Amino acid sequence: MARFQALSLYLLSFCLQSFASPTKAGEPFLKALNSSAWIIGNDIWNLTIAQTYGTKLMYKGYDLVGEAVGHYVSYNGAVDNLNWTSARIVKKSGDYTDIAFSANEGDMHWVLTPDLFGAYQYFVNRALPTLGEFRTLWRLDNTTFTRGHTSERDQDLPPLALILSGTKVQDETWLLPNGTYVTKYDFATFLPSIEGNLSYWGVYGQLNGTGAQIGSWYIHAGKDYFNGDHLKQELIVHRESSSGDAVQLNMIHGTHYQAVSNDTFPVGKTWGPWLWYVNDGSASDAAPRAQQENKDWPYAWFQDSYGYHSRGSLSGRVVLSDGRAATGAAVFLGDNHPNKTALDQGSWYYYRTYADSNGNFEFNNVREGMWGLQAWADGGKIGDVTTSFLRNDVSVAKNKQTKLGTMTWKTQGRKKIWQIGQIDRKATDFEYSGPPHQHARVVKCPANFTYTVGKSTTDDWCFGQSDIGKWTVSFDVPPFPSGSSSPAAVLSVSLAGYSSGVSSNILANNVMIGNLTSEDILSDPCLYRSGTLAGEWHYYEFELPAGTLKKGSNTVDFQCTRTTLWHGFMWDSVMLEWK
Repeated sequence: MARFQALSLYLLSFCLQSFASPTKAGEPFLKALNSSAWIIGNDIWNLTIAQTYGTKLMYKGYDLVGEAVGHYVSYNGAVDNLNWTSARIVKKSGDYTDIAFSANEGDMHWVLTPDLFGAYQYFVNRALPTLGEFRTLWRLDNTTFTRGHTSERDQDLPPLALILSGTKVQDETWLLPNGTYVTKYDFATFLPSIEGNLSYWGVYGQLNGTGAQIGSWYIHAGKDYFNGDHLKQELIVHRESSSGDAVQLNMIHGTHYQAVSNDTFPVGKTWGPWLWYVNDGSASDAAPRAQQENKDWPYAWFQDSYGYHSRGSLSGRVVLSDGRAATGAAVFLGDNHPNKTALDQGSWYYYRTYADSNGNFEFNNVREGMWGLQAWADGGKIGDVTTSFLRNDVSVAKNKQTKLGTMTWKTQGRKKIWQIGQIDRKATDFEYSGPPHQHARVVKCPANFTYTVGKSTTDDWCFGQSDIGKWTVSFDVPPFPSGSSSPAAVLSVSLAGYSSGVSSNILANNVMIGNLTSEDILSDPCLYRSGTLAGEWHYYEFELPAGTLKKGSNTVDFQCTRTTLWHGFMWDSVMLEWK
């Protein structure tokens, strides 16, 4: 019914193209069409917004939505769309006009200026339920917006006809007649979640065959309202399979690659502002605009109920208990006394950085408050450290620089026998790992495989194990001191991700020392949703009792006993140490 209402408003809004003129030429405006429909815009663009959907997006005389759904806000997928009960101008400050659309769950704001190609947007929570997924999005004309741009891909979105020619094999994934696959998850990517990193993505194409180009972009200068840690990845553009709409997603609280992420939010929690930006379709134009937004953030014109400008800085140095600096460590500032992993945190605000070569780190523009500080290995010189660092009750005050000094991170303190892959919570350097996201890449990995320590290299080890079969690590142990027996050892298994339905028994010299199954590991969708580098990180230790290892040749086996297509283990690191 909402779509029919929007269509019936088309002629009315067309008649109002001169818009009941604002008080000054070019000034941003809000005009009510009736009690549940409005037009907002400036002299550059205007949008008709009904109870749920923003349709009829006019730009240079063209409707950029066309027969598509348009703009809306929803949570838990498309199950719960927000319904607007009112709209009002809440503030005018200089050139900025802040227009709020209210729903029971909260307020969606559009901030316009007379010459802004697009709008700043932000959402203020009032009564969102506990949720995993919360998003704003555009579904735009499929004949105009034919290409998608992410940090990994810049290419045509798959045409609807191509999707319809295939056989659906799982969630939004089709097997094509030529034996290849098409899936929306190939357009997923990691969000650049560290302050200063460029964060922009969009869809673009040609205006109705005129030759003129058009692009719709999201630019996020602020990163602290995103949930999760450094390895947060999301689906951000794709082709809608039911209609062909070009979809530009804005997953401001997303769960596409996580095992668990259900969060509650305080009243007044604000996501944004981010910039919805319209240009000539050029990524080379969107990039410098993103750079400028980064320079301007935190925005001087904005304020929220939790002290948007009440910010300070935090610095410190982390050294390992064995004397090494925590070189390149991932450092995360999040929930105080956390009861969730860093990736799963999402109720509040979050800050991410990396330590330098000396273990020094710094966070700027941190909201005032009490925080929990975490650090973990990101490969390199500390890629053999299995433990992580946590310090709670870290206070950041407005306009103050908090200096934590040097802090000690206790390592596992064991002597390494061998290691395959650096511990960085990613499948770095393994065969077939890394961008771009690509469906079914794990089927390239072997069912049976032998890695010989001292002869094989890291890129011989495949990024995922999925098929029934056995992966063997073959290695020699140096002679034990005269008269001594083999001491106990510890096998560390670090998984970059795990998708359920695949089980493995772990054996040392043909003696079972443990297993990995769906009953013991929380599942994430990494492997079956085109992930090739990370999902949700998991870490396990298995003891090899004294006498298990022997002088000379030894083996550790990962015996896959159950399989599910495109599911399995994504490896981070496997390491054997003397206990």
